[in-house]
Amino acid sequence: MIVAAAMITLVIPGNDSLKGKRRVVKSLMERVRHKFEAAVAEVGDNDLWQKARIGVALVGNDSQLLNTRLQQIMTFMENQHLVEIIDSQVEFCYLEK
Repeated sequence: MIVAAAMITLVIPGNDSLKGKRRVVKSLMERVRHKFEAAVAEVGDNDLWQKARIGVALVGNDSQLLNTRLQQIMTFMENQHLVEIIDSQVEFCYLEK
């Protein structure tokens, strides 16, 4: 079993409140969960208005497929035109019986 995890740092241009940030981030996370069946959570920069850090996790048995899926998720996020990705880190954890 392989666990793929990504930490994605986002900028929310033009946002001027935490309420606005939460609306954008929550909407984006729900779309990713629904479309990609991924685990998604806000994992950092909680008190910044124009910046968010999102964690995404996937489980499977093919690291190439998981990496491709994470890239698709990041492309999907940017194509929503709500945020800009300024940094991302991807890690894989291999678990064996």
